[in-house]
Amino acid sequence: MIDGDFGLLSPVSASSSVASLTGDRAVIAAILDVEAAWAAVLEEAGLVPVGSAAVVAEAADPSFYDVLSVAERAQGGGNPVIPLLGDLRARVRELDTSGLGAGKAVHTSLTSQDVLDSALMLLAGRTVSALLQEVKGTTTALATLAEQHADTLCVGRSLTQHALPYTFGLKAAQWFQGVAAAAARLESLELPVQFGGAGGTLASGTKLAAGSGSTPFTLADSLASHLGLAPAPAPWHTNRLAVTALGDSLAALIDSFGKIAADLLFLSRPEVAELGEPLAAGRGVSSAMPQKQNPVLSVLIRSAALQAPGLASQLHLAAATFNDERPDGAWHSEWPALRRLLSLALGAASHLRELSEGLRVFPEAMRRNLGISGPLLLSEGVSAAVAPLLGEDGKQKLQAVVDRTLAAPATEQADTYRKLLRESVPSAELSDAELEALLDPASYLGEAEEISRRILAAYPDFTGSSVKGAHRG
Repeated sequence: MIDGDFGLLSPVSASSSVASLTGDRAVIAAILDVEAAWAAVLEEAGLVPVGSAAVVAEAADPSFYDVLSVAERAQGGGNPVIPLLGDLRARVRELDTSGLGAGKAVHTSLTSQDVLDSALMLLAGRTVSALLQEVKGTTTALATLAEQHADTLCVGRSLTQHALPYTFGLKAAQWFQGVAAAAARLESLELPVQFGGAGGTLASGTKLAAGSGSTPFTLADSLASHLGLAPAPAPWHTNRLAVTALGDSLAALIDSFGKIAADLLFLSRPEVAELGEPLAAGRGVSSAMPQKQNPVLSVLIRSAALQAPGLASQLHLAAATFNDERPDGAWHSEWPALRRLLSLALGAASHLRELSEGLRVFPEAMRRNLGISGPLLLSEGVSAAVAPLLGEDGKQKLQAVVDRTLAAPATEQADTYRKLLRESVPSAELSDAELEALLDPASYLGEAEEISRRILAAYPDFTGSSVKGAHRG
């Protein structure tokens, strides 16, 4: 058995589904698909013998090719297209038993960058399609959580400290918004075909198409159509916005995954215990501590989020140093960075979907933690309502109440705040019942429910058909 990279040290993306879309064999398949599509374009334009495309398509079966051999020989020309083309041409000659001359349809007027750029766009499109399926499973689950927990009280935290009453429904809706907005951006991207020829002037393509009724541009558009890529108005071989835009969109999506993972890693701590990852046999185990239940899905997702920005940065670094009409290394540095971003995004999306669909929510713990600060969480609202009743220095008086409360032991602060507040405000101005209403956390949620509703309504394609909130008026 030949050793290979199976993702042993990258468990977030170590899966057969990720490998089938982003692994070396997937790259080989995409390159061969570009060559086969080009042969079909040439035959449709009458530029190669009839029947050539079928021979090339048969020869373009990736199972015929030794990926390791292609990778090793790629060092000779600096890219995998060159050795693979040699193998493809040999295979076409073997299959062209009737002497059509089908070899004329292989790579004619193309250059390696045309093929590899188009192949990577093709590979990206296939990966993004699978990625968006996972994402929409996640957003449907998050939208459902947002609706189910619209009234589930929890504490909102600011700079690690308790800030205001909050709802878990709004937290889930904000998670949803981050993922849905990033996914919508990714979904809207156009992945363009590349077709420029050896130097980007289409000189060979012009000569090839002369007198045929075709032009290099119509041939390029036809290639885009065959591959399901976007047509390009001109070669973009030295202008890498197609690559950086894709990288940025992938990184932004992984960022939104990382936000959720960061929250879950905190909220699943035993001393917080507001949320729990879905349970599965063998998951979350420790090699030394049998009592531990590690939040491993969140850990893996976070690992992707910590890697993605550097990979996106690498794409920009390459784009900014794309010298001349074919760069000396910058292009080559794009390939692993882009493919890694695709594999991280797909791997993390799969974990996040499982996490979201099976998330365990503990409202009692949320209410318990909300009670740690108790009525102090309402001090902003209390100040707005009560300060005018205490004269010009009302805000200062209420701040003094808060300061005295904070000087008390933490376990006594809730009762201390109530007592000092009651002593500071004449009952004639504010009854006991009115004071208690002000100190009810459910009374100071602002527009939490409406914010959630608006978020879900803004992304109806990501809520799933079972979510009502996306369709309410």
